[in-house]
Amino acid sequence: MSEPLNAWDYERLAEGKVEPGPWGYFAGGAGDERTLEDNVAAFGRWHLRPRMLVDVGSVTTATTLLGQEVSLPVLVAPTAFQLLAHPGGDLATARGAAAAGTVMCLSTLGGASPAELAEAAPEGRHWFQLYWSRDRGFTQGLIEAAAEAGFKAIVLTVDLPAAGRRERDLRAAFEIPSDLPLPNLAKHLGRGDFHVTLSEVVDPTVTWRDLEWLQSISPLPLLVKGILTAEDARLACEHGVDGVVVSNHGGRQLDGAPASLDALPEVVEAVSGRCLVLMDGGVRRGTDVVTALALGAQAVLVGRPVLWALAVDGEDGVRHILELLRAEVELALRLLGCPSPDAVTPGHIGRTAS
Repeated sequence: MSEPLNAWDYERLAEGKVEPGPWGYFAGGAGDERTLEDNVAAFGRWHLRPRMLVDVGSVTTATTLLGQEVSLPVLVAPTAFQLLAHPGGDLATARGAAAAGTVMCLSTLGGASPAELAEAAPEGRHWFQLYWSRDRGFTQGLIEAAAEAGFKAIVLTVDLPAAGRRERDLRAAFEIPSDLPLPNLAKHLGRGDFHVTLSEVVDPTVTWRDLEWLQSISPLPLLVKGILTAEDARLACEHGVDGVVVSNHGGRQLDGAPASLDALPEVVEAVSGRCLVLMDGGVRRGTDVVTALALGAQAVLVGRPVLWALAVDGEDGVRHILELLRAEVELALRLLGCPSPDAVTPGHIGRTAS
């Protein structure tokens, strides 16, 4: 194949480069993988409504999130174990995202510490995804390390009191390699059976009331990731968060949960402008990004497409997939009659007849 033209091309190339065990971990979902598949299928349930004779001689894809300008409304989602996809791992992803002018969100299960990431991509825009540890002192230490490294936000994952049943991993007997660097985990964690390890990492007793403690010890804006209902969106706002991420964990937690895009409208309505709304899950094209914007998201996060590009070509692959998405977003905006992401409205989208 010549140079990849889109995310699907990168997926096909990446499968041949990643070992079967890690590939199953990256590609798979929970249960029968209905939610995993529905994340992508959901975009087909909407169509775009372009407007004509609009001045689109100058179109920008740039937008501002939490006071930071990014070159496009696409951020790099937190993804675990990136070193299993490419030797450059999280550091290569950070450099590629920095070159593309957008945010990378480092996972707690990443292969680099916040300080290492900041050193590798000093010009980058970095957020830290947090799994709330049973050891509050350790959790506080992670937040402090992110703040000291110049990270600009904490993204608390709230949809994982335990790991979903991911049968591809079980069939492959996928285990976390003993020599895999996981600097953001306590020393006694992070090895062997993935499901057991992740269940040991998180504190399943955390409730909304605990956010007060987290906010009291963190100087950074707080987003909660894993919101799928209006009820939780309202609770998030009532507890003073700075943003919500509409997400079903890439279809990897509760199989049968709604596609992220299907949940987005009710969350946007419940938030009613009180905080930032982002979404992830199933985004493969610039038109998908614009669809999410029309439904009220300020930006999206992409995980698997970036991971595929990392596996294929390291830092250059990450930069290239983000550039492809930026070009697709720009073209979609121009054809839709929108000179910027902020110009996209609910009037630019409609339900596709079943």
